[in-house]
Amino acid sequence: MNSSQSSGIRACFALNYPGFALDVDLDLPGRGVTALFGHSGSGKTTLLRCIAGLEHAPGGRLSVNGDVWQDAAVFRPTHQRPLGYVFQEASLFPHLDVQANLEYGQRRVPAAGRRVSLDQAVAMLDIGHLLGRKCARLSGGERQRVGIARALATSPRLLLMDEPLAALDHELKQEILPYLERLHDEFDIPVLYVSHAPDEVARMADHIVVMEGGRAVAAGPLTDTLARLDLPIKLGEDTGVVLDAVVAERDAEWHLAHMEFAGGRVWVRDHGLPVGRRARVRILARDVSVARVPVTGTSILNTLPAVVVDSIDDAHPALTLVKLRVGESPLLARLTRRSAHSLELAPGQRVYVQIKAVALIG
Repeated sequence: MNSSQSSGIRACFALNYPGFALDVDLDLPGRGVTALFGHSGSGKTTLLRCIAGLEHAPGGRLSVNGDVWQDAAVFRPTHQRPLGYVFQEASLFPHLDVQANLEYGQRRVPAAGRRVSLDQAVAMLDIGHLLGRKCARLSGGERQRVGIARALATSPRLLLMDEPLAALDHELKQEILPYLERLHDEFDIPVLYVSHAPDEVARMADHIVVMEGGRAVAAGPLTDTLARLDLPIKLGEDTGVVLDAVVAERDAEWHLAHMEFAGGRVWVRDHGLPVGRRARVRILARDVSVARVPVTGTSILNTLPAVVVDSIDDAHPALTLVKLRVGESPLLARLTRRSAHSLELAPGQRVYVQIKAVALIG
């Protein structure tokens, strides 16, 4: 491995503890958000700590966009790795005010290497009104926004986020998520985002690594990976796909928006996004039904032609999971095995899908 390698994140680590082993070998994109996803104890945070240099895995290798941070001859300690780290609990200095916390983060970086100004970080996280406040007097959501801003103020070449919303209730999560999306859109900084929450991953990630038992058991672009029938971690009621779409039209009378994706259009509740705005739609397998002929006289607004790709037995013996393709886009449907048998579903068969509910992800 050397600095001439193509851009991206190359991580190879092996660790053995009593009762736990980490063994990963990954090539990850050098831009966008990569989610490290899995149940508690799957190795997500240990992998993140190895990347940060907080865990030393002898023999491990790590390069970030061609810059070697660890190999057989090199081990950069954490303070020499150009990264930002956001923890579950914002690790702020409680005796300092917000301004001083941010300046502490910025001082880690020589002036010549500062690519993100304090003003940019403050504006993006909307914390200008908090600068003079002591951190001990901040709410949980405010603390986390300041923690993200401080990480940005280090002008990181890689941003690590370890379940940054796990300590927040639902309302505060909804407050923070738009700021994380702005981070994704406004800064060309690759992000590794640890989470066990499928809704966060659906909203944030471009790429996903599925962790289980200290190993990366699946990795790839979010849409393709979530649509795999052999996805090792079973998502239960959260099984489904996430599709990139654009607002094609808005129906003001009925407060609906038509979202166009690679293969068709679906109606969703209108959230006020203008025509032409890109957004994601999430379609859960439980909300998709299948018919051999077009169905009329129904309350379901979304009916699309599709082709059966494959099917597999689901977790419960009464159910089956069917993978379909709508144009260029994958779709999953959860059916009873009786229904699938009655429809005589087979790969290559042309069918019609009805989608009962579509979640718009802003």
